[in-house]
Amino acid sequence: MTIKFFLNDKGNPAGKLADAELLFSGGPLNGLKLVGFGVWERKGGGRNVTFPARSYSVNGERRTFSLLRPIVEVTAQEKLRDLILEAFKEYEAELAGAA
Repeated sequence: MTIKFFLNDKGNPAGKLADAELLFSGGPLNGLKLVGFGVWERKGGGRNVTFPARSYSVNGERRTFSLLRPIVEVTAQEKLRDLILEAFKEYEAELAGAA
């Protein structure tokens, strides 16, 4: 699996650093990608990753449905979040080295 980033150079929305997608190589997902991840700067410091979701309305109330959810292990998302954040740190280092 490869993680590809697209920097948010427009600054909208504020705090969003980049969009990310997972590119699969090998196995049954070979040749597919999963899009909709976002890398965000937290107001108090640190970073967060949001996962793909769909929004919908019920009685005028806006809700979201997460597209990537854990089956059993609740911490499964944390592992992927950490992997994406580490890859983004490496991506930023590569950009800084190229400048």
